Amino acid sequence: MTGREGPLTGIRILDAASLLAGPTAATLLAEYGAEVIKLEQPDSGDTMRRYPPFHEDVSLLWKVIARDRKSVTLNLRTEAGRDMFRKLVAECDVVTLNNRPETVRKWGIDFEDLKKVNPRVVMLHVTAYGRTGPYAERPGFARVAEAFSGLTHRTGFAGEEPAQSGYPMLGDGVTGLYGAFAVMLALRQRDQTGEPQLIDLGLYETFLRLIEDQVPAYGQDGTVMSRIGNSNPLICPNGLFPTKDGRFVSIPASTEALWGRLVKMMDAPELAQYDSNPVRLQHRALIEGKVEAWTRQYDFRDLLEICAAGGIACGPVYSVEDIVNDPHIRHRGSVMEVEDEECGKVMIASPAGRFSGFEARIGQLGPKLGAHTEEVLTEMLGLDPGAIRKLRENGDI
Repeated sequence: MTGREGPLTGIRILDAASLLAGPTAATLLAEYGAEVIKLEQPDSGDTMRRYPPFHEDVSLLWKVIARDRKSVTLNLRTEAGRDMFRKLVAECDVVTLNNRPETVRKWGIDFEDLKKVNPRVVMLHVTAYGRTGPYAERPGFARVAEAFSGLTHRTGFAGEEPAQSGYPMLGDGVTGLYGAFAVMLALRQRDQTGEPQLIDLGLYETFLRLIEDQVPAYGQDGTVMSRIGNSNPLICPNGLFPTKDGRFVSIPASTEALWGRLVKMMDAPELAQYDSNPVRLQHRALIEGKVEAWTRQYDFRDLLEICAAGGIACGPVYSVEDIVNDPHIRHRGSVMEVEDEECGKVMIASPAGRFSGFEARIGQLGPKLGAHTEEVLTEMLGLDPGAIRKLRENGDI
């Protein structure tokens, strides 16, 4: 495959969602060939443009999230703007939205409206709580999803206040991944049935689906998962352990074989009696205390090599400086540089995964606001310069 070709070549996405979850889904699909047209409010643009980090006054977060799409300014608050929106929908396979359900109904751009202009449309509607239920109209963001799903309740140390995750938009990222997956399922279903498809996705639902243990535990005997710091409620030993030089490593003895190797490496035959995970969970403090005493004997790099030689899973707790300089990450190309007209060379994380028959591609980073408005309205809708000028004068684009 050459250029921007990929398994999703020929799929056109109208990304009318703002901030991160819906746009992340569109970005993931763009990496594999989908054409993405990003709609933004005239003058102000997407809110993400004002989030740090910055290169001068340009958001690098925007540059990364909004890569490989065209930017079109369109005012959905005017009737003419909404009319243009529906006309664009007629020319696209997928539409992403994240307005509250009442808003899309009021504006006449809900699924029932869009399938009239495009009977094969796939609509991804991401909201905080989903389109139905008593909380459907409540606003919400990634942190709200973390809290509502139970993740925040479980994060932190025993006896202390709950803590939020280290990345404030984790919920958007997880929902973006699930949203991209959902779009591909819906496209497959559309192609099989010829029918339009609606994806109703709540931010909290993706977390709830990933946190597999809490609901069955409560349903079984009323157990409420509590905060236990860096330990793993399912496996022992499994946590973060300090090194001699003040750094940390993650050691998960997730199988009996790994536990046996760890006991041997530690030269601690007295621990062999804890020969099953349920037994070890009952003696977590003792066992993880022994592991900590062992890791404190070695410097960070030495411990990593010792564990690797002994077949023990051991992960370094890395800063971003460690990440971009790690030889394995460099060998895999997990970090790359992309040239941008505004920011020069920008270092970003590469698309995840390697495929035998195709590859993900990043052509460009996020465009300037409205950089492709005239191009898209001319080529897709056949508008002439006079019509475009009138829309601009009226504040519709």
